Amino acid sequence: MLAATWNGVRLALEAIGRSPLRSALTILGMLIGVAAVVTMTALGSGARRSVSEKIEAIGSNVIFVFPQSSGVSGARAALGTGPRLSEEDGHAIVRESVSVAAAAPALRARAQVVHADKNMATQVIGTTRPFLEIRNWPLAEGALWEETDETVKTKVCVIGTTVKRELFGDADAIGGMVRIGQHTYRVTGVLASKGESPFGGDQDAILLMPIGTMRSRVKKTTPGFAGILLVSAKSAEVTDRAAKQIDEILRQRHRITEGAPADYSVRTQKEFQKMQETVYGVMTVLLVCIAAVSLFVGGIGVMNIMLVSVTERTREIGIRMAIGARAADVRLQFLVEAVVLALIGGLSGAVAGLGTIELLETVLEWPMKLDPTALALAVMTSALTGIVFGFFPARRAAQLDPIVALRHE
Repeated sequence: MLAATWNGVRLALEAIGRSPLRSALTILGMLIGVAAVVTMTALGSGARRSVSEKIEAIGSNVIFVFPQSSGVSGARAALGTGPRLSEEDGHAIVRESVSVAAAAPALRARAQVVHADKNMATQVIGTTRPFLEIRNWPLAEGALWEETDETVKTKVCVIGTTVKRELFGDADAIGGMVRIGQHTYRVTGVLASKGESPFGGDQDAILLMPIGTMRSRVKKTTPGFAGILLVSAKSAEVTDRAAKQIDEILRQRHRITEGAPADYSVRTQKEFQKMQETVYGVMTVLLVCIAAVSLFVGGIGVMNIMLVSVTERTREIGIRMAIGARAADVRLQFLVEAVVLALIGGLSGAVAGLGTIELLETVLEWPMKLDPTALALAVMTSALTGIVFGFFPARRAAQLDPIVALRHE
């Protein structure tokens, strides 16, 4: 059997060499199919990894508490009606939950920030000192404001790297002054770069200031008001328990009975990751299906070329059968030829796919690393495609009548 297979491979290579253009076109179909499978698999994997890293970059064990409209007499009330999230809610969460390490309020607004003759629109966040600890966001330069600055509403701020680049360029930003509206603020620090967020925004286009300063000068609200609360669990293992405790504490503080809709929602990183896995799982399946269509088209090409080859070599088949070749030998010969064509196309497609991955990795700046198992499966799939689509032509060749085949011109 091994000798017959090897002989079939030799005959297949000779047949491929006799019709190089036709063989090249057949190989091209398989090449495109396998390259598509390899590239799409790596693209989906790279996208998933990229978004996962960005979700993790949000912070370690972060839990978000958002305000939410609550039901009143069977109807949904307006957003923010009823008890709102407050700084005291954050203090209570830290004080009463054994699974929470820190909490920080965050009051957000869009504002035009000006320095000298330069300006830019950016996100301004009023918060407290634990914000950077919760977000796992170190300072690249300078220092954070002091706790007393939050109490006396000092006009100080910390800026992201994008804001520094746009307003200060290569100059030192520490001690520099920026203006928002009628008020000027002293820059005490520059945040380390976080890059793009999972939702597509630039995380470094940000300016942080004490929440008291924010309330009194940028976005005037009632004392103690917090737009959202950022909470950090003590470890990843207790994140779910911390979320449950936060819900219980806030229900008690906001006087919400069990089972009634709350005026807030608690979200953990795990929920964002589940959403991401669902989206990218669907995307990966879609991409692989598209690539599978390419493989199918390549397989159809293999079958058509092999059918043409059987027709052209009908007399050769008759001679082989006349001198003692069995139907199984003829079938094996053409099946091996189809598999060799598909494998050459598959290996070429794998090389082309790897080249495409390198190119996309450079252009998209995604860590697109292809799993060797996926690469091997793609090549094996090309061989399987050769077997599936080569079987019908091989069977047709094996069923030819030797006498009729010898008469064929």
